[in-house]
Amino acid sequence: MTNSKERAAALERLIRKYQKSYYDGEAEISDGEFDLLWDELKSIDPDNPVLKKVGDGTGEGVPGVDGFPKAKHLIPMGSQEKAANAEEFRAWAQKTGLGAMLVQYKLDGASLELQYEKGVLIQAITRGDGIKGDEITANARRMTGVPVRLDIPFSGGVRGEVVMPREVWREKYTSKANCRNAANGIMRRKDGAGCEDLRLITYDAAADGDDAYFQDEPQKIEWLSKRGFEITVSKTFGNVEDVIAYRDDVAAMRDTLSFDIDGLVVKDIKTDMADLRRARPEKQIAFKFELETAFSILRSVEWSESGATYTPIGIVDPVRLAGTTVQRANLNNPDMIRAMALKIGSAVSVVKRGEIIPKIEGLAPDGVLPAPATGEQEIEFPVRCAVCGTDLVDGGTRLYCPNPACPKRLLHRLEKWISVLDIRELGEKLIRQLFDKGRVRQIHELYTIAAEELAEYERMGELSAAKVVRHIQSRRELSLAAFIAGFDLEGVAETTMEKVAAAGFNTLQKLRAATTAELAEVYGLGEITAAVIVEGLKETAAGMDAVLAAGITIAPPPPEDARPLRGLSFCFTGELSSMKRSRAEEKIKALGASAKSSVVKDLSYLVTNDPGSGSAKNQKARQLGIPIISEEQFLALLAEPGNADKPAGKSKTGKAPDGQGILF
Repeated sequence: MTNSKERAAALERLIRKYQKSYYDGEAEISDGEFDLLWDELKSIDPDNPVLKKVGDGTGEGVPGVDGFPKAKHLIPMGSQEKAANAEEFRAWAQKTGLGAMLVQYKLDGASLELQYEKGVLIQAITRGDGIKGDEITANARRMTGVPVRLDIPFSGGVRGEVVMPREVWREKYTSKANCRNAANGIMRRKDGAGCEDLRLITYDAAADGDDAYFQDEPQKIEWLSKRGFEITVSKTFGNVEDVIAYRDDVAAMRDTLSFDIDGLVVKDIKTDMADLRRARPEKQIAFKFELETAFSILRSVEWSESGATYTPIGIVDPVRLAGTTVQRANLNNPDMIRAMALKIGSAVSVVKRGEIIPKIEGLAPDGVLPAPATGEQEIEFPVRCAVCGTDLVDGGTRLYCPNPACPKRLLHRLEKWISVLDIRELGEKLIRQLFDKGRVRQIHELYTIAAEELAEYERMGELSAAKVVRHIQSRRELSLAAFIAGFDLEGVAETTMEKVAAAGFNTLQKLRAATTAELAEVYGLGEITAAVIVEGLKETAAGMDAVLAAGITIAPPPPEDARPLRGLSFCFTGELSSMKRSRAEEKIKALGASAKSSVVKDLSYLVTNDPGSGSAKNQKARQLGIPIISEEQFLALLAEPGNADKPAGKSKTGKAPDGQGILF
């Protein structure tokens, strides 16, 4: 009990501290991290007064941190109850017994109340402690979406969220942790500099002295739109399960929005002013997305061996993160461990963004988790290669075996070559048999295998052996990027080499003659990767020459006028009937286009033989207005690539760019 009381007291102090930093415009931790603190305090001390407070808890009516005068809200800007998952949302819906519900995007910005008198803007007030906030009217007038005069003599308040578009943040404000922090800081600048980069998106309104002015929430949204305000996305639902499904759909596509959201706001479709005046309204809830940040304790470090590199993997206490239970998280490299001063027993922040593998991003804020009873211990780094016994080299950004003849490195290179060339018939077990028997240790030896010899291996017959050999021999000409990537230079993917080739280093001779400094000038490459390429080319020179001597050729770079698909991008989903996906990607790259592994905003075409499916890629392409074409249409573009002009990606007619069929 004593420990629980001490923990609750510590959590209360942390919550007050982080609330204050949030409302002062410089949040120290993410929403996800704050929610974890809040949920833990709620579980061990549900009646703690800090859970009932609104805003930063100061409420003293003194000038804010930037010296702005304080002003009172027309209606208290209360905190919302929240649901972190479907179960909690169902429980809230059952408790409130709501029927029809209005569901809105929960904008991740800074709250602002605009106060109008007879249709004229008189004050703009930040959230502050929920009762009073900073009066920043002059700054608000410079923002997009803040009308200074309405078309009717309305007296009352309009509420919204001040947001910074992601594109603006990327162009001007990356020194700030995120869009919300940037918006918070800029809206409080005394000189108002930068406020023109902010947008106000509204979601609520209330008439001064007339609780019956609005009958329901949809009427408010329509009223705001007619007055010229930008409004948040709003939909009505009558079923709890439909809201849950909608939340999943929005979570899947939120990265395509121009601004940040962190969940949905669900409220009674009927307007209840008495409920809105509560410190924590009962008839609305923040239905948040699954957390992408969590806190845990690092218990041990395992070292994953891939080729020459030893990569640290942190083993943490299990935590729920983005809808899954996580116990393993990437630590990247030795320098990351040292930079974080990480130890066994450290409290850490674990993040998971989209589909990316969880990783340990840093130490958790002080006091977020109790200190481990066993204390902290140093992390031990492996010092010798587990396969060949060579002393490992700690290069900071990677820990690796420097022995070029290490069996582990040789096997990994063979596997990488087979993967790049997409020789699926030559499976992992078979290549391992060939390697262990000493038959194939170098890439060029793959091209000396005869079907009769291969038929003698386990689970192989004459037909299977002939098929494997036929597929090994089928790819005789490779692009320069595929050829280099197949030799497994550390961290150098085929896409990396495509950038290098596009920069003018488009033959093996030019690459071998290039210096680290010259390659480092390639956009997006950097000195470390450039050095890896230069050293890797020297180390693998004999192996590359042997492969070329075996009859493999590198395709010459096409002239610029022979790249009619230049600037376009394609993504493939599902199986193609005429060729493997890797071959299709190779064809478009030869014509100047790029291949994407996922559907992104600037994608030109999604190619599929199942356009009617509900796959994630199909759904996202439809949401973004990206043309979805069949394999037949794709082959037609290859035959006459001049038809694939850039504007086709934005077709609104549903027709392919040259009129050949429907874009599904």
